[in-house]
Amino acid sequence: MLTKGDQATMTEQQTRGLEGVVASQTSLSFIDGQEGVLVYRGYDIHELAPHASFLESVFLLWNDRLPDRDELSAFESELADMRALDDTVHDVLRVIPRESTPMAALRTAASAAGASDPDAEDNSPEANLRKSKRLVARFPTMIAAFHRLREGEEPIDPDPSLPHSADFLRMANGEAGTDEAAEALDRTLLLYLDHGFNASTFTCRVIAATLGDMHSAVTGGVGALKGPLHGGANAKAMETLLEIGELDNVLPWLERALEEKRKIMGFGHRVYRTEDPRATHLREMSRVLTHQAGMDKWYEISRRLEDELKSRKGLNPNVDFYCATVYYALGVPIDLYTPLFAMGRIGGWTAHVMEQHADNRLIRPRAEYVGKMGRTWVPLDER
Repeated sequence: MLTKGDQATMTEQQTRGLEGVVASQTSLSFIDGQEGVLVYRGYDIHELAPHASFLESVFLLWNDRLPDRDELSAFESELADMRALDDTVHDVLRVIPRESTPMAALRTAASAAGASDPDAEDNSPEANLRKSKRLVARFPTMIAAFHRLREGEEPIDPDPSLPHSADFLRMANGEAGTDEAAEALDRTLLLYLDHGFNASTFTCRVIAATLGDMHSAVTGGVGALKGPLHGGANAKAMETLLEIGELDNVLPWLERALEEKRKIMGFGHRVYRTEDPRATHLREMSRVLTHQAGMDKWYEISRRLEDELKSRKGLNPNVDFYCATVYYALGVPIDLYTPLFAMGRIGGWTAHVMEQHADNRLIRPRAEYVGKMGRTWVPLDER
């Protein structure tokens, strides 16, 4: 039994939500919350975001180096040829109730993909890499297929001749989008790719640390991302903007929200104490894309809300806030925002599973017990 001294020591060490606690090591991404820095494999996000593609950044994360032109072309072609879903996943998607959320459908589809994957139970580095490629390639197809099915339409087969993001827009919408739309989507996927030991990534690593397989870990990651305090924040941010509705309503709405102590999604971050560096890029993308779509007011509302929250509460926007208006300007249904987050983060999740398996130790933290002690058993008839 713990002594009072032991319990006092645990209380001093215990941190709610594990904030600031270092659980393990990674060479995949680095975050400096005080300075607003995000680094993938040594490359600052401000270096990558204007220049790299999503799949180029996935290659970087998996291989610890940027590909040359021939390597990138081969990598893109290899994943493009893997986009098609097998019959098992197609059949599962068809029986999921149409009223299910797309994230629930994606969670189920990711699990089903593991049931039919030829490398399902093989955790070797070679098998994990093959599974990672299939998952990154097929997440867009899963999301688009369920979206089509719930709209009463048949899924559209992937076109390997199209780039990763462009083919998703075609499979989801039934027609090719503009090059600008595909480029914008691709950049959001890059910005969502990895972010240290966030809730969903840590979930993946905890599962992987049991020597659970890649699909089990990723399915857990989807489940964690589904929550509104994690991946669901981008959809909630857009719902907030729609609730505000007009530029002149920002101040009255904010006054009510602060008075009611409402949590305003898309602002603040558990790590960053300054601007989220991903928000820097998404703000400018929002300005350009909303203007091109004739939706300037959503950017203007966003800027005014940002300015007011910064001056009143010292809160900065996070990655989800301006991503909301980027996706809205692209015509993405709001309940697909979080699946698109997963479409980007799947590259990071798989990288973390591979890293965990490469040097594994079971993740088993302790909990601080705050319940009763010394209770005496009372027979059933005497209670």
